[in-house]
Amino acid sequence: MAVFFSNADIDFELKSADLIKKWIFVVVKSYGKQVGRINYLFCSDEYVYEANVRYLNHDTYTDIITFDYVEGNLISGDIMISVDRVEENAKILDTSFESEMHRVIIHGVLHLLGFKDKSDVDAAIMRKKEEESLAVLNTVSLAI
Repeated sequence: MAVFFSNADIDFELKSADLIKKWIFVVVKSYGKQVGRINYLFCSDEYVYEANVRYLNHDTYTDIITFDYVEGNLISGDIMISVDRVEENAKILDTSFESEMHRVIIHGVLHLLGFKDKSDVDAAIMRKKEEESLAVLNTVSLAI
């Protein structure tokens, strides 16, 4: 199937989109699953906030919202990412925007793979899985 990237209310172009798509396929396959259709929507803080209130009844800003359409081993979903929030978090975490964007991109995939982050234990597992997946991105980069 496929991974798609689009924008809502901002002008944003993901660097190395083809490489990121390949990386997502490699990560999903490493869990014994297959990519169905994963749609990424890059947008502003306000756009994500409005969706968070409307669809999830959460009155908070967030960097990512993942809508899960997984069926069996076929990983599918819609993932909304606030570029504003990623940029702000990169500054707070003293990391590059690109690094933080990669972390958030794979965070959504990990949600689709069944990982949660609401409890401290689950959040720690999620962070470990993010780091493992980011290491895979470096391998995919070298292979090209």
